Amino acid sequence: MSIMNGLKNTLPMTETLVSNPQMLKINSEVLRFLCGYMNKFQIQKVGKYHILHSHLPPLNSKAYARFINEHLLSKTAGPSHAQIGLTNACPQNCEYCYNRTRSGRTMDTATIKKVAQELKHAGVVWFGLTGGEPLLNKDIVEITESISNDCAVKLFTTGCTLTREKASDLKQAGLFSVSVSLDSWEESKHDRVRRYPGAFQQALKAIELFQDVGGIQVGVSAVLSREMIRNGEVETFLQFLKGLGIHEAWLSEVKPSIEAFWNSDLVITDEERLQLVALQDRYNTENKMTVNYLGHFEGKECFGCNAGKKMVYVDAFGDVSPCVFTPLNFGNVQTDSLPIILAEMKKHFPSEDSCFINKNYGLLQKYSNGQKILCKQETLKLLKEVSFSGLSKFNQLYYKRKTGSNPRDVRKLNPSVSESL
Repeated sequence: MSIMNGLKNTLPMTETLVSNPQMLKINSEVLRFLCGYMNKFQIQKVGKYHILHSHLPPLNSKAYARFINEHLLSKTAGPSHAQIGLTNACPQNCEYCYNRTRSGRTMDTATIKKVAQELKHAGVVWFGLTGGEPLLNKDIVEITESISNDCAVKLFTTGCTLTREKASDLKQAGLFSVSVSLDSWEESKHDRVRRYPGAFQQALKAIELFQDVGGIQVGVSAVLSREMIRNGEVETFLQFLKGLGIHEAWLSEVKPSIEAFWNSDLVITDEERLQLVALQDRYNTENKMTVNYLGHFEGKECFGCNAGKKMVYVDAFGDVSPCVFTPLNFGNVQTDSLPIILAEMKKHFPSEDSCFINKNYGLLQKYSNGQKILCKQETLKLLKEVSFSGLSKFNQLYYKRKTGSNPRDVRKLNPSVSESL
């Protein structure tokens, strides 16, 4: 089957296929699924990059070639995506921040670079640089340059302290995408949620600086409240973002990662998630700005939740969690072996068809004991009570398993099943 079937914009895909002819070796059902998935987005050409959306490496990059070879063909056991906190310092004080209360001894630059190389060796092809405010790390350009040769590097920022020189240096260092935080089209609401007067104007200035530099995919990272979703305000917001001339709107809902949001009235339902997915798909057929809603990955109809398996988070203090939204701890890279941490975490996170934290936030209240991030002992106790759901559509094809089956459950019944699952 040709990967070209049904794609809207064939030129970038032609170039991708020429660069990566091994794509034709992918299992035909998996390849068919991926073609259908890609058909829902319009491929953008930004500088030298051909980008489907910023959660994947550019299609014509070394990172994407690694993604094909290591994850779609060789089926490496390690993660493909990682986020790293470059600092926990931040001038803003967002009410939903999943990082604000983390603490410890901050990783130095040498440690961050070492961790990034170990993650790359494990299979990571995409890095998100986060914080705190990652621009406050004086070595952010050096860190970016150290990992960008065969990995895609994306920056999440409030825009604080950004200068034209820093934006240009990040481009030269290999940054392919940036998402500037902006949660409302109304200045007063954004500043109030961020608890920082001037946050809105700071974000707009950062967007303009990155746009002026050029060659980087410029987007907005927006956290949607359930109230905003219920009131039908998301499309109004998207129209505002479109007017900014950005390449992508990276959307997520508020996650129940901290105590203030351990409330079912604040947590999105699957019906609401599907409404946002439908809005994303419709918008992407009509507009040049890409809408990339995190929830479209997490559902059973797509890739499911891969926290702790294909996604990993190392915070600014070196604590390793399944994802940025999950305040569980499997060890610290400053004292423990990262490969061992990853291997143990993977045993407890088999991948499933819905967001882990949206389902299990109630257990955080039971086991937190006042902790803002659970220690490893409490993490393992919590996980004994977790019931993982079945595999997503993609993972059913990828692992060749039937609907409703889950690799962790299979291992319980048959210990001989390969740990590569």
